[in-house]
Amino acid sequence: MAPKIAFLIALSLAGSAFAQGFKPTRPIEVVVHTGPGGGSDLLARSVAAMIEKEKLLPVRMQVVNKAGGGGALAPAYLAEKAGDPHTLGFFTGVWLTNPITTDSAKVTLKDLTPIARLVLEPALIAVKADAPFKTLADFTAAAKEKPGQLKQSGGSVTSRDNVVRQLLQRSSGARWAFISFPGGGERIAALLGGHVNMMVIEPAEAGEHIRAGNMRVLAQVADRRLSAFPNVPTLKEAGFDVPAVPQVRGVVAPPGIPAANVAYWEDVFRRLTRTASWKKYLDDNQFEDGYQNSADLAKFYDDFTGTMRGILQEAGVKIVR
Repeated sequence: MAPKIAFLIALSLAGSAFAQGFKPTRPIEVVVHTGPGGGSDLLARSVAAMIEKEKLLPVRMQVVNKAGGGGALAPAYLAEKAGDPHTLGFFTGVWLTNPITTDSAKVTLKDLTPIARLVLEPALIAVKADAPFKTLADFTAAAKEKPGQLKQSGGSVTSRDNVVRQLLQRSSGARWAFISFPGGGERIAALLGGHVNMMVIEPAEAGEHIRAGNMRVLAQVADRRLSAFPNVPTLKEAGFDVPAVPQVRGVVAPPGIPAANVAYWEDVFRRLTRTASWKKYLDDNQFEDGYQNSADLAKFYDDFTGTMRGILQEAGVKIVR
């Protein structure tokens, strides 16, 4: 074998061995688009704690909140970290819906590197415990009597919060205002403080407030009743024939990281989803196990985007892409 060819083969094998042996050498920056207390923030911090408990990483994970831009700031920040194997992002459906409804949202999930889908998440429609509304029909009836006077706290205008609102308004003929807050903690505080009248909230965010008797759940944004809320109707059971808008949560990396790094992270999250800690977490938070590997997640993007584009159009939201 010619010396030059032998050298090139050896160099290639050495590079492959190095890539296959990738391990993080510094703390992992985990980027979320919500403020403290938001759904993505809670999931990321819980995952970081479970990964540390299960000893799945040699370094720690540090959650970084990049709230702003209607959810567009976090993916844009991640895109700027191109090639960095020590940065991850926890995405939700907003990272897919923002670019199809907002001209200024330039970075899509397809611009980032898919790692794993983790959960599919239902939601609850909640009011303050002492609110006069006992059912969702009570709320929409009151909103009909006083158009625009009742208020709902939520995230960005492309979030599931607002999509559910748009669908319910179209179905019921009622109208109420949407007040956007950057973080889940602020959205909850606005409800409990009496500054808004209703919110769409994930079970993980609502749990402690429901148990403490601070919130009343009017309906579930789900196809079937969750085990923790057997007496609360789904939207369709409550008389509202609207889609149970899906929420998806998973992990992406910056663009341009090597395939071996993708395989490493994919393996970390695959092993996490097989632990007892993860299974308990799903049960405690009423999540559906939605694990997909990086290849399947990439295919899921197209299906989810198509579904959400149809729902958004049905809800009357302007589509720009």
